Amino acid sequence: MNEMQKQKYSEYVEEVTPKTNLICNMAKAFLTGGIICVIGQGILNFCLARGMDKNMAGSWCSMLLVLLSVILTGFNLFSKIVDFGGAGALVPITGFANSVAAPAVEYKTEGQVFGIGCKIFTIAGPVILYGIVTSWVVGLIYWIGKVLGVF
Repeated sequence: MNEMQKQKYSEYVEEVTPKTNLICNMAKAFLTGGIICVIGQGILNFCLARGMDKNMAGSWCSMLLVLLSVILTGFNLFSKIVDFGGAGALVPITGFANSVAAPAVEYKTEGQVFGIGCKIFTIAGPVILYGIVTSWVVGLIYWIGKVLGVF
């Protein structure tokens, strides 16, 4: 009886597991990420053509991509882009901005403090935390290497 239950469960899992086309998903991610990059390059070129130096143009490019992502998240359009392009939309800076804005939109009904204030970094918080800790550890290793003459 136990083997029959395992067999039925395996069949059920096979039935309900969504079928994906890896090549199609990779093409969609590539297209989506490429479009985001083209938009970013357009912003960068526009800023450079207006006489900004590279650092200032890069800063404006980043800020405008974050702003665009937050606006699209607020109008519930970014999730549709992610549904289509997957990691192509989530990996760039736009995905990080979405990970901060989405919880703020979702929990706004709970108020400014207990809703937005407490939940805004639900997704992005671990990324920020481990990014800072990792950079600190790598910096410490580099400093020790410099003191010991390794680097």
